[in-house]
Amino acid sequence: MIEKVIIMGAAGRDFHNFNVYFKDNPRYEVVGFTAAQIPDIEGRLYPPELAGGMYPEGIIIYPEKQLADLIRKHRVDLVAFSYSDVPHVEVMHKASIAMAEGADFTLIGATYTMLKSKKPMIAVCAVRTGCGKSQTTRKVCEIMRKNGKKVVAVRHPMPYGDLRLQEVQRFSDYTDFEKQQCTIEEREEYEPLVDQGIVVYAGIDYGKILKAAEKEADVIVWDGGNNDTPFYVPDVHIVLFDPHRAGHELLYYPGETNMLMADIAVINKVDTAPPEKVELVRQSIRRFASKAKTVLAESSVLVSRPDLITNKRVLIVEDGPTLTHGEMPFGAGVVAAKMHHAGKIVDPRPHAIGTIKETYQHYPHIESVLPAMGYSPQQIQDLEQTIAGADCDLVLFATPIHLPRILSIDKPNLRVRYEYRDHGSPTLEEALMDKLADKI
Repeated sequence: MIEKVIIMGAAGRDFHNFNVYFKDNPRYEVVGFTAAQIPDIEGRLYPPELAGGMYPEGIIIYPEKQLADLIRKHRVDLVAFSYSDVPHVEVMHKASIAMAEGADFTLIGATYTMLKSKKPMIAVCAVRTGCGKSQTTRKVCEIMRKNGKKVVAVRHPMPYGDLRLQEVQRFSDYTDFEKQQCTIEEREEYEPLVDQGIVVYAGIDYGKILKAAEKEADVIVWDGGNNDTPFYVPDVHIVLFDPHRAGHELLYYPGETNMLMADIAVINKVDTAPPEKVELVRQSIRRFASKAKTVLAESSVLVSRPDLITNKRVLIVEDGPTLTHGEMPFGAGVVAAKMHHAGKIVDPRPHAIGTIKETYQHYPHIESVLPAMGYSPQQIQDLEQTIAGADCDLVLFATPIHLPRILSIDKPNLRVRYEYRDHGSPTLEEALMDKLADKI
């Protein structure tokens, strides 16, 4: 008997799970995807060119709010939850909706969806969005190159555009960002690695992506998204923890899974977090990931002209996902503003328009900072106009990219950078090379 399936997702893990678990599988009929977390990704079609011979018309992507209606309409047998950084209790609320409508609810095992590489694979993952994966990935790439290895990074998917053009994406210079029509979020992840001279792959079909990356690399680094588990079998699994959110390592799906699988546990931001919160994270690691080597790290906040901040009225633009589904009330911009004695942090909310105003309504925990949302041309325009409307002396942006390359900012502005820095011994390099001893 064929089981009818809905895959709940957010344009990433859901497509991977379809490719490795459901595609061309005569046991299942996928009647649709649902979409959440990312604006404007529903209403699209997972195209027949990617869906395979069983789906000549493709697969519709619906808003998640239609889940119960879809189960009833299509008499769905199974709902497969396939996205990340969701509170455990929220996952069960969604499971309850599915089960109340008569469908089974499943979480596909992490290792079941991991593809095996012919090359050494280092995975950089986290227990929450915004723990510091990106700068840690850059540090891992630096360590590998220092040890004479050619490194390629493969990034967790962010296919928010025309899916037919995003099956396998390769980024090696800035023209690739324009060619692929990258969103701000995509550029935030790809640009710093490309600036470092690292080739980055992403897309939808991670089997094809792996084969392409293997042709170029001695070592592949999986650059994780949100708190998702790796798509590839890691030889070394590095997991980031954030002591500003101590305890969250036990409360969010699938971040707890990452913790349990960790080979190296990096407690980041120890330079700004209260020592008692760092100790709480240490206790979790000792109890639940005792095989992992613990490394302490700082997320160093760097500004070229701190004097421009002192005593000024500052509008702070922070990394979007860290604030939204990462649930952080602030980021590196606030740290820099306080460190360098800003006169006032300007509240952007009275000036928010359009989709930016909607973001504040959807994420009420965000208060005195502006999330760098830019998933569409309209949202980029709304972000520009929100900045333009704010009465401030300085726009302080703490995004991984140089935001004025994308936005027109007609105000004095300054970028905050953040980089990985070891905090004592063992260093990340010592822990990593020890774990890789018999693999490279």
